[in-house]
Amino acid sequence: MALKATVFKLQLNVSDLNRHHYQDYALTVARHPSETDERMMVRIVAFALNAADNLSFGRGLSTDDEPDLWQQTLTGDISHWIDVGQPSEDRIRKACSRAQAVTVYAYGTDKVQHSWKDGLATLSSRFDRLHLRGLNSVDTADLVKLVNPTMQLQCTLDGADIWLGDTTHQCQLALRDLQE
Repeated sequence: MALKATVFKLQLNVSDLNRHHYQDYALTVARHPSETDERMMVRIVAFALNAADNLSFGRGLSTDDEPDLWQQTLTGDISHWIDVGQPSEDRIRKACSRAQAVTVYAYGTDKVQHSWKDGLATLSSRFDRLHLRGLNSVDTADLVKLVNPTMQLQCTLDGADIWLGDTTHQCQLALRDLQE
């Protein structure tokens, strides 16, 4: 018998000082049985970093032809494809051919991120629509403290700094550009 996804209800308050975007979002986030709490929380951070009315979560890890998050136009075209983790070169190439912009939020140790990024050196130079960003594993590991079936989170974005928290825990993350 297949395991079912765990569903989380989330109230997310985004204060993006970089884009002057301030809005509350009521989200339903499904965590695939093979997905860790850390990865799910990185998806939520990616949502906050790109928050928009037409941004939505994809169907999950079991669906190869959809990203973790995406923005679609009214005609169904993909304007922004967003993945988290270290997707394969084939997946990134496919995303770049289907979307106007592609962003990958890698997380893990610096060593893991740099070896993954070095394997993509030819891709990042070929596709000007590809943006590689990194989050440190020490920072993202703290995010699991925020996981609850019903979450009320506040996220503040200022420059490369990200603050995400609830009434009892606060996490600070630093976003890095992996293409520099």
